[in-house]
Amino acid sequence: MSAGNRRGPPKHQNSFAWKPNSGRKINPTEVGGSFRPYSEVTGVCSRCKEQIDWKRKYGKYKPLTEPSKCQKCSKRNVRQAYHNLCNGCAKEQHVCAKCSRPVGHVIGRDIFEVEAEQKILEEAIKNARERERRTLLRTMNKGKSQSVKPTPTQGNSKAGELFTALDEYAEFSRDDEDYYSDEEEPDIKS
Repeated sequence: MSAGNRRGPPKHQNSFAWKPNSGRKINPTEVGGSFRPYSEVTGVCSRCKEQIDWKRKYGKYKPLTEPSKCQKCSKRNVRQAYHNLCNGCAKEQHVCAKCSRPVGHVIGRDIFEVEAEQKILEEAIKNARERERRTLLRTMNKGKSQSVKPTPTQGNSKAGELFTALDEYAEFSRDDEDYYSDEEEPDIKS
């Protein structure tokens, strides 16, 4: 028996990483498969997000089958695994939904924020002229332009990219207004 804890590198270094599901075929229609991937982790601090990602990576993650009870409001509103508070209570208290510690920056956005942003974008596209609409859609599809830095969006949402496209377009149209205010506006007949 050794007297103290061993320090230093491991005695034997693994030659390859452990794969949790190496001997078993995963059904793509099950939750966590390619057709039904896990939902995005939202409302938690960066430390808790890393813990949940580790569980997903190494096959220890168990998704919720039914909503669990929130520890603050006692309603069955907790819809993500390993969370203790519902999104409303966590936002209201400005704490992490998993560890309940006060947090300045919470990872991810909830579904309601994303839906509200999508509605704003659809309205902006719907109310724009055809030429402007095509410009916005082209900018969205192109991904990122050369003059704009990448936006801090997560997942496959193009909403953040469209907001920068809208900002670019607003600046461009302001520049055009300044140009025409100095000179006489051209007489455009349609």
